[in-house]
This record gives sequence, structure tokens and C-alpha cells, in this order.
Amino acid sequence: MPRVLHTAQALVDVIVEVDDLPTRGGNTNARRGTRYAGGAVTILISAARTGAEAVHGGAHGVGPNGDLIRGVLAQDGVALSDAPREGTDTGYCMVMLEPTAERTFLTVYGAEREVTAASLARLDPRPGDLVCVSGYSLFAPTREPLLEFLEALPDGVAVVLDPGDPFASFPRELQERVLARTTVWTSNADEARALTDLDDLEDTPQAIRRRLRPDAVVIVRDGERGCLVFHHGRGTMIPAFPQQAVDTNGAGDTHTGVLLAERALGADWESAATRANAAAAIAVTRHGPESAPTRDEVDAFLA
Repeated sequence: MPRVLHTAQALVDVIVEVDDLPTRGGNTNARRGTRYAGGAVTILISAARTGAEAVHGGAHGVGPNGDLIRGVLAQDGVALSDAPREGTDTGYCMVMLEPTAERTFLTVYGAEREVTAASLARLDPRPGDLVCVSGYSLFAPTREPLLEFLEALPDGVAVVLDPGDPFASFPRELQERVLARTTVWTSNADEARALTDLDDLEDTPQAIRRRLRPDAVVIVRDGERGCLVFHHGRGTMIPAFPQQAVDTNGAGDTHTGVLLAERALGADWESAATRANAAAAIAVTRHGPESAPTRDEVDAFLA
């Protein structure tokens, strides 16, 4: 069975719930603060809870943050291909969560940035595997090791790009190096519009597809509308399941994890996207990025 492999950073999310963001130089109080395992973790546990084999290939540190990451991954049977980095802990992301479910981020780097092409290669990707790449890994110091790893992958390994906010701002040459190896693009609507400079969302998948490999697939998420799936010259809108959101943190990553797991398990892209939409709908009704549902929960929701 193909595996879901992730190259990106696993971080601890420190989520603080605030009524409003403070003004510059000001102060505010949080109603609650919680630590979760986030970043690449959400995609990996979403894939594992769906039934796929999932492996994390990023670096992780020693200390309380690294321990939290490893503990959460172990609970869902997600394997680690690399050993902990001695002398430093995993970094964290401060997430300020407003009552509207809007989030504001501040990231502190740690051991997760200490990757090399050799350490990523311990994932041992094989034809059929789905290798996840985050646009946030394309900053130094992780950029060059990641590119070296990607460009050495064997034929038949699918590269899944989650571009994030920064990808559209990268130099064109860097974009082309990544897109030339990308088999699956999965992003939200804003990220798709940013790369293509197109206002009409329905036009973005085809525009992105023209910059990818001939066999590539494009998935663009559009919140409560669902997601667009574009492949073989045809686009299909897969409807969503709108819910009253309490926390959107991790919803996109949940969608990606379930989408890829379903593909690994043999589903077509449209069926995989339907189940991914359902999983994301469940996730936004729960607090924290570890809110991914199990396969049985998605079955019950769709029923």
C-alpha cells in the first residue's frame, strides 16, 4: 500500500483564546491557553486515522515540545524516520484565536529546522508513496536540503505541495523548481489566487495545472463551498458540509491528510475529496489541530 510521508516541520501550537487582538504595544488577556502538536502532525494523524500508513521525516528535538510531538504521533501509529536532535527542543507556534475562529500566528524556530537531504532520505520513498511538502519549508535553512531531496526522488513517487501563504511570493525560479516535481497541488482559494493572479476561483486550477507535470492533479479548497478537483482536463466541484465553526485551526491539514490517505487506500480523487470535505467539517467543530476524525466518524457523518 502507498504511504503518506511528510517532510515538513512538526511544531507545538500554543493556542490562546482572546476576545480581540491587542493593539501595538498594548495588552490583552486570554480566556484559555492550550498546547497541541501541530504543523505536519495534523496531516499525518489525519492520514493515520483514515487507515493509511503515515511517516514523519522532519527533524524533532529533545525536551517537552519534542516529547509532545512524539507522543501524539505514537498514539495514532505514525512512525518517525529520523532520530531526535540532541541539545535543542522542537519549536512552537503561538496561535491567537479570536471568537470568529480567525487565527494570528507567531512562530519560534527549533530543532525542526535542522534537516539535511540525507535525513529526509531516511523516509525511503518508494514508487506510489505520497510525499508531502510545505511551502513553509522553502525558507532557509530547510530550502536547499528539501530541494536536493525532491530532485533525487525515484520515478513514481508523488510529490504533494501544500504551498501555504508564502509560495506565491517566492522567486519564479524557486517556484518552477518545486512545481516541476509536483504531482499534486492542494491549497486554499487565497493561495491559488495569489499564484495565478486570477479573481475567478474556477479558473485557478487549470492555470496552476499548466505549470505542473502532465499527470498532475490540482485541488483548491473554498471553505463552505467545498473544493475544486481538476485533472485530465476536467474540473469538478465537490460540495462541502457547512458547520458552525469553533476553531478552524488544522481544518485544511485535516482535509489534506484524509484526501491523501483515501488515495493511498485506492479511492478516486473525487471520492477522496468528498471524504476530505466531511473530515474537515467535523474538525472545525472541535478545538485544536488534533481534531481530525477517525474513518468510522467520517462514515457516520456521511451516513
